[in-house]
Amino acid sequence: MNQQRSFRAAQEVGDGLAASLLRVSGLQELRRDVPDGWIRCADLLATPSRFDEWRGRLGTWLRREHDAAPDRTTASYVLTWYLHVPAYVGALLLHHERRVPSLKPEELAFRLADDQPHPEGMAVLGDDFHCLPTDPGSARPEATVVRDERALAAVLRARYLAHAARFVQAYAPAGRLGRRTLWAAATDALENSLWWAGRQGGTPEAEGAGVADAALVLDAVYPPLTSASTLRLVDGADGTREWTRRRESCCFSYLLPAEPECDGCPRTCARRPGS
Repeated sequence: MNQQRSFRAAQEVGDGLAASLLRVSGLQELRRDVPDGWIRCADLLATPSRFDEWRGRLGTWLRREHDAAPDRTTASYVLTWYLHVPAYVGALLLHHERRVPSLKPEELAFRLADDQPHPEGMAVLGDDFHCLPTDPGSARPEATVVRDERALAAVLRARYLAHAARFVQAYAPAGRLGRRTLWAAATDALENSLWWAGRQGGTPEAEGAGVADAALVLDAVYPPLTSASTLRLVDGADGTREWTRRRESCCFSYLLPAEPECDGCPRTCARRPGS
């Protein structure tokens, strides 16, 4: 759906959350229903053994690509991919619409890609959202108005944390990763999603707006998240300034044959004093 058609469709459904999803649909497949084969987040968390099935599909793909599928690698990939769903839905709508939907597991679903089994499509099933006083949909019954952007950022942070806490509780026994690792990954997923929502705009100004969103949402350390925003400007290889961040979690890709540690891996990068 091109952007012009998205805006026309959004006007037809009124300025509720469905309209917001249509307006950003060119950036991410977003649905309002759960077709056959899609996974409801709440169903997955209620039956943690399904994470083993997901890791099994991932292991098949990794063995095809790398001739190996270490347990810690599959556990970390699934950890990161799952957390991307609530983090990215929240970041995308905050960045483009200045709205925060419910991020409850009951109101989110996703579809795994056929090849590399990562979340490729997402569904937002609820209607409620928080917004600013100037939002054109602020008078709708499903809208909750907050005073300013800082308050809206706090809503996003709280809703994401609530979803992540339920995931950590469900996934910890299956993933067999430490609590600090789980929350470090949750921190990375949130900041990366806020940054990426800006980078998708394709301009330095759009990326800078995503960085500003990350600084707004993660202006301090909010335990059990492990860090405030670490995005900063550095000199790139071509001499231009570019944004980078300090990763909090390890993806364990280095356990795959002939794969080195990723740039910024916390295993090899010293933390700055006071960070």
